[in-house]
Amino acid sequence: MPARALIVDDEAPARAELRHQLATFDDVVVVGEATTAEEAEVLIDSVGYDLIFLDIRMPGVGGIALGHRLTKVDDAPAVVFTTAFADHAVEAFELGATDYLVKPFDEVRLRRAVERALGDGRTEGQHETVPSRSPAASSEDVHLGDDETTRFPLAEGRQSRGGTREGPVRIPVQRGERIVLIEEPRIAFVEAARGYAYLTLVAMPAGHPLAGADRLLTSHTLVDLEERFSDAFVRTHRSFLVNTRLVREVVRQVGGGISLVMADRNRTLVPVARRQAPDVRQRLGV
Repeated sequence: MPARALIVDDEAPARAELRHQLATFDDVVVVGEATTAEEAEVLIDSVGYDLIFLDIRMPGVGGIALGHRLTKVDDAPAVVFTTAFADHAVEAFELGATDYLVKPFDEVRLRRAVERALGDGRTEGQHETVPSRSPAASSEDVHLGDDETTRFPLAEGRQSRGGTREGPVRIPVQRGERIVLIEEPRIAFVEAARGYAYLTLVAMPAGHPLAGADRLLTSHTLVDLEERFSDAFVRTHRSFLVNTRLVREVVRQVGGGISLVMADRNRTLVPVARRQAPDVRQRLGV
């Protein structure tokens, strides 16, 4: 049976556009719409939805607040946030959202969100090893305005794990209304997060677009980034990818294990799995 979906958005054109896009999907059927979080709560209490497409900024209670309430509901539907604002992504994923779509988005990107929300026959752990990508796997659509769309490489530069380009790898992240390219040497480590990944950075110089930023969410998976980074990066754990050039200390743990102190602002202690320890030690020369 198709998944039963609820669209929550205070703007009628946005609801109509999303409903039109979803009409082409065989595995989703829209069975409800709400213009406020309060209306959505009434519908959720009375209908067994599988999936909610939830706007962030609405009159009264916003989408993030409704997301908080849903975390306390048994068998709550999967939530995909749909918004014109990129600055709530981290909070949304901390609430357990399965995806975060920044308007305007196309059907390819919506398809990926639906697959994540419905599981697409895979477990959450499998999403880290089988990245969901559009046919243009090496590119990402970046929407700069209502009518302006551009494309740029997911990661530019040398790729030691199968690539041939030269120069530093750069990863695009959205920062408000801007797309900022982060060069590999400024990334201390990467942490997996529900099919996405967090980049933890070294301190940026004053005046840099990311000055003051420590941790940024990217829509690319840990495995995808591992394939694109240079050999300076090593997997230390199923959830962590570390820049060996930015390891400041190796800390011995009880039982012979190790952890790594990184050169980010917080001097984060990154775990090293036992099976990864020999490779990590060799790469660090310890």
